[in-house]
Amino acid sequence: MTKLASGTFEVKMTPQTPEKNVGDASIARMALDKIFSGDLEATSNGQMLAVRTAVEGSAGYVAMERVTGTLHGRRGSFALQHSGTMAQGTQSLSVTVVPDSATDELSGLSGTLAIKIVDGRHHYAFDYLLSDSPLPDAE
Repeated sequence: MTKLASGTFEVKMTPQTPEKNVGDASIARMALDKIFSGDLEATSNGQMLAVRTAVEGSAGYVAMERVTGTLHGRRGSFALQHSGTMAQGTQSLSVTVVPDSATDELSGLSGTLAIKIVDGRHHYAFDYLLSDSPLPDAE
């Protein structure tokens, strides 16, 4: 049965020097630092690549981040993969736990995280499943 974790987070995005091998100045790279509060008490660090287009309200981004802390009291870390687009103001966002990325008491974690910005404040709703079964022995 899936569980729901909710709360808020603060995010700091720091522009990074463009990589020489990217070859396109329209691609921006940012460092991400987050602090989660609520059912997920954690910090995260990550990287984001984003592109804005010549059309107002259209853009895309991808990001990867490592989240470390406690989820409903269980300690560990996991990775999140983001994929977002905006087509003339209409948003689409997918944030998913990277399979087999969770550690410690969060091993077996899977799920998706929704982000909503209300009055400039970031809120999350994290639908997740935590497998309590041990991993099979490798042969």
